[in-house]
Amino acid sequence: MGIVRKSISFTEQQDTYIRSLIEKGFYTNDSEYVRDIVRKDQESRRNIIDLQDALLEGLESGVSSETIDSIWDEEIKAHDRRK
Repeated sequence: MGIVRKSISFTEQQDTYIRSLIEKGFYTNDSEYVRDIVRKDQESRRNIIDLQDALLEGLESGVSSETIDSIWDEEIKAHDRRK
């Protein structure tokens, strides 16, 4: 995977914050911090898309004749079988 250089600007307050994280040992440099933010954003957006897909699938599946209790019971049994 190649590296692409980007030039970004921060306010003085943001820069101070980032430098404090580096000084505390959370990151080794500014780039590592920004890459971590991008990774977390990617994961968050993937989770949102997965949730939207699951909600859409549920809506499109129609009304179920199952009750909440029967669904819970079925899932508990399935969980116990996987142990």
